[in-house]
Amino acid sequence: MHVVRTKHATVLLDCGLFQGRRRESFERNRNLPAEAKNVDAVVLSHAHIDHSGALPMLTKAGFRGTIYATPATRDLAAVMLADAAMIQVADARHINRSIERDGADLEPVEPLYEPEDVLAVLARMISLPYRATHPIAPGVRLTFFDAGHVLGSAVTALDIEEDGKTRRLVFTGDLGRRNMPILRDPEVVSGASFLITESTYGDRLHDPIGRMEDDLAAVLERTYQRGGKVLIPSFALERAQEVIYALHRLKRAGRMPPMKIYVDSPLTVRITEVFRMHPDCYDEEARKSLRGSDPPFDFEDVVYVSDAEDSKRIDAEDVPAIIISASGMCEAGRILHHLRAGIEDPRNTVVIVGFQAQHTLGRRIVERRPKVRVFGLERELRAEVVVLSGFSAHADQSDLLAYAQAVHTAGRLGGIALVHGEPAAQRVLKEKLGVLSGVPIHIPERNDNLVF
Repeated sequence: MHVVRTKHATVLLDCGLFQGRRRESFERNRNLPAEAKNVDAVVLSHAHIDHSGALPMLTKAGFRGTIYATPATRDLAAVMLADAAMIQVADARHINRSIERDGADLEPVEPLYEPEDVLAVLARMISLPYRATHPIAPGVRLTFFDAGHVLGSAVTALDIEEDGKTRRLVFTGDLGRRNMPILRDPEVVSGASFLITESTYGDRLHDPIGRMEDDLAAVLERTYQRGGKVLIPSFALERAQEVIYALHRLKRAGRMPPMKIYVDSPLTVRITEVFRMHPDCYDEEARKSLRGSDPPFDFEDVVYVSDAEDSKRIDAEDVPAIIISASGMCEAGRILHHLRAGIEDPRNTVVIVGFQAQHTLGRRIVERRPKVRVFGLERELRAEVVVLSGFSAHADQSDLLAYAQAVHTAGRLGGIALVHGEPAAQRVLKEKLGVLSGVPIHIPERNDNLVF
């Protein structure tokens, strides 16, 4: 959540749910900052829940302005937010029953919002295509550019007129990587006066994109030889589709063992339908594949699972299989049930394909802690754990540096703010950005104010 204040208007850039320690997340997500509730308009960069998930809280608090997003983001948000509401209701019910029945060491949970609250958000949402400029508040014009992160993701440019001058604020949202499959590369925005950029991977480089299929093939083969299952906690938006796309390529090349692929996430099923609706967001290779006789999201051995009883049967089958299930940080959803059933079996492998925030179950698995809590009960982590960073949809350090340099070259950049990253990553990226001589680099704290 970033509030942009001018003399005549206030605009909110993104309105996401905080992810971290359960108690801190609960408090921060339930209590929106007062100034967020009184903005004139909201600009949504993309549909990931850490960017969109608090919108129902905003409308519940009385926001009656307009929410702007790209067409694909609007379609995805309709699915993502409805699913977030249903998961909150279902998980609250499950956790509260566990407390009552099993004495689980958890506090009772209330959902932040319910499905009907999502409808109020969608009623206020207007979609704008890439590169079409539109006035959204007095003295503020909005243009979206392709961020290449997830389907419909946008770099936001706000042209702000004040005291006879026009300045351009550019906000990356989450920035994608160059040369990734399916989506186009991020667009460089010209004429920026100030840049707000994410910094998730500001202190590291990803594995080469070309290696990710080789690494995945090796994981599948050794897990198959053990007779185990491959559990892939995956963000339902983009990451799941990228993994399915990679599995399709492996199968087509004869490099995948005979394993069923269960996409066990009603949300992923619905999101994949949205993917089929928006080939306008694809790169040329993905468009050709979609038009061909062997579509990348529908091929032999892929089973899309929606029914809860079918989901339970997957764990009961004692045969090698691949299970792709949400949520990506293992904090909610059906992946928790699969982890509970399989994390103690050394034949299995947990494959991490995305960023894991501090204090999440996903981070604890990445750290290979001997014991982890699933649904409040301790489980021994005996399964193999593999991190495939090549699948990350976030720009890494080299991508972030290259993008900032390109924006600087294409404008008169007067400053950069590093957001959406852990402190260590931000500090390293700030030091690296020192090559942009004369450009102040800020690492704002929560509730800080910056003037540009």
